[in-house]
Amino acid sequence: MARNSQRRSELADAGISILAAEGARGLTHRAIDVQAGVPKGTTSNYFKTREDVIAGLIERIGERLAPDPDVHAPLAAKAPSAALFAEYTRDIVARLLTNREVTLALFELRLEASRRPEIGAVLGAWQRSSFRGDVEFNLAAGLPGGAKEIALFHYAIDGLLLDRLTYPIDPETSTDDIVDDLVNGLLR
Repeated sequence: MARNSQRRSELADAGISILAAEGARGLTHRAIDVQAGVPKGTTSNYFKTREDVIAGLIERIGERLAPDPDVHAPLAAKAPSAALFAEYTRDIVARLLTNREVTLALFELRLEASRRPEIGAVLGAWQRSSFRGDVEFNLAAGLPGGAKEIALFHYAIDGLLLDRLTYPIDPETSTDDIVDDLVNGLLR
């Protein structure tokens, strides 16, 4: 079978669906084949080992959660401010909540990484790279906050997402209002 990037993405998307719905224990080559509706053995042609599957899922999660240039272009034209930082943060939260399955899969990978060092190594490298990119972006855009504040926002957003994707403690409060409160509280 000829390898192609579209099939690889489809298999990774099937793996993300399984991970979000069943957790890491349900993630097998065979389960991905079934979820993707492809012949038995197709996934192993693209991802030889479980570690290859995990690496492929992490790569695909990054692609699916990447910022939309059409959303970011108008933001980039605005003057740096705490309000602009809040707009960028709302975009991040919206992307993560809109892609619920992808975000749940990412949380599942993070939990599995706490039990399996080989997954932690791959996921940790990706997260550190993403974090460094966020800090560099923030500095280049002249937005308030440095590495410490960006880390605090990651922690806060992770908690907000876990809350909103599972059983919210305060479902009546809008997510945008929470983001505004976080920005105001952390970027005094």
